[in-house]
Formats: sequence, structure tokens, C-alpha cells
Amino acid sequence: MKNRISIFILLFMQFALYSQDMKLMTYNIKYANENDGVNSWSNRKAWITDQIRFYEPDILGVQEAVFSQVEHFTREMDEYDYVGVGREGGEKGEFSALLFKSNKFEVLEHKTFWLSETPFEISKGWDAAYNRVCTYALFQDKETGQRFYVFNTHFDHVGDAARLNSSKLVIQKIKEVNKENLPVFLMGDFNLEPESEGIQLLSGFMERSREKAEISFGPVGTFNGYNFDQPVTRRIDYIFTNEKVKVKKYAVLSDSKELRYPSDHLPVMIVALLSN
Repeated sequence: MKNRISIFILLFMQFALYSQDMKLMTYNIKYANENDGVNSWSNRKAWITDQIRFYEPDILGVQEAVFSQVEHFTREMDEYDYVGVGREGGEKGEFSALLFKSNKFEVLEHKTFWLSETPFEISKGWDAAYNRVCTYALFQDKETGQRFYVFNTHFDHVGDAARLNSSKLVIQKIKEVNKENLPVFLMGDFNLEPESEGIQLLSGFMERSREKAEISFGPVGTFNGYNFDQPVTRRIDYIFTNEKVKVKKYAVLSDSKELRYPSDHLPVMIVALLSN
């Protein structure tokens, strides 16, 4: 009898330690370019919307989304609200927006900073080809009161110095805002492969969810370039977590139809538990 009670107590303690089960997704949806032929946004938007509806992420970080795309998602999926601004300011340029289920979470604070030497000015950093941003929010679960941060970003695709310095800046900002050591997620399109200096730097500060997950599924790579007939091997999209997050499942979602992908990137999704 004592052994049974001890097992029950241990199971209860484990449940109490990790009580919030949630799904997060990062997805570079490819900006709305009507010159993309069969891969133009008008041919993809209903498909991607249905894909998101099917997987039902609690929080979704999108990259390359212009305002009309963000607006499309919140209109067609009214359970989601969003935070974020375009990289050219306001509604202009590509967003690294965070979409979230507004019935489940309250936003306590949110901010967008630029990946540059002047992060709170609309700006281009180092040797980058374009302005780049990171949007973050402090969420609170309406049912449990659990608070956690989510950062979503899109690093430059050209500048080596920009990508490395962006990694350093994101680490600095997470340290600045997360004074209470709350659970943190960092997600996005980093345009960096695992062996790169920038990813190694981030991996020394946080943990990559694929390596941390109890179960991993799908291809290793995340960038498909719309090349359906080739293996997806280039891994540049990630979800990082701190020690306050337990990753139960990790997947790269390679959904397709008619020999096409819905975007030139595959979405990455995790099922995670937050530590109290």
C-alpha cells in the first residue's frame, strides 16, 4: 500500500511540475507574390489555411507574411489574434508575427525589434540585404495563469555578419526581458544550418527542440524550395526552448498534394509542456 501511495505521489508531482500542454508552430509561408505561377499566394492561401486548421497550433510564428496574409489568417480563422509589425514599420513589409488563440491566452506585453545596431528603429543591420525583425510576446494562459515568452524571427539570407550578430542580439534581448526565468520559446527561419556559428551560439544558450524531443518525426530538412522531386535536407527553421520547457513531440510537416508543397519551407511543430 505504501508503495502505491509513493507512486501516486511521484506521478502527481510530475504532473504538477509540467501542467500546461500546448502546440507551437513556426512557418515561413512565402510572401504573397502573384508572379510565382502555380505557387502564387492565390493558389496556396486556402491550402495553408486548411493545413493550419488541421494541426491547430496554439501559437503560430509566421515569417515572410505581409499584412494581407496576416489579415487573411485572422479573418479566416477567427480564433486567432496576432501581434507584430512589418519590417518597414506598421503594416509595411514582411512580418514575423505571432498568431495565438485569443480564447486561451492573454498578451501581457509584446514588442518588435529590428535585427540591427539600432534595434528599436526601423533599420537594416550589418551586411544584411533587408530590414529584419524579431517579434516577441509575454503570454498568460487564461485557465492556469502560467506565463511564458515566445520570440519569432527571420534572419537575413545574405549577410553572414548579420546572421551571427542577430543571434547575439536575440540572446541579449531574451536575457533582458526574461528576468523571472519563465519558459521561453524562440522560433523562426534563421537561414542557418545546424553547424553554423550562429546556431551553435543559440544552442549554447537554449536547446533545439528536435534534439530535446521525446519523439521526432518527419524529414530533417525544412527548406524545400518548391522542389518536390528532391529530398528535403537543408535545415534552417528551428524552435528553441529553455530549461523550463519539456518537448514531448517534434515534427517537420511535409504535407503535399498534386506533387506540390504549400510553401517553400516546411512548418515545424512541437507539443510542449511548461514547467510551473
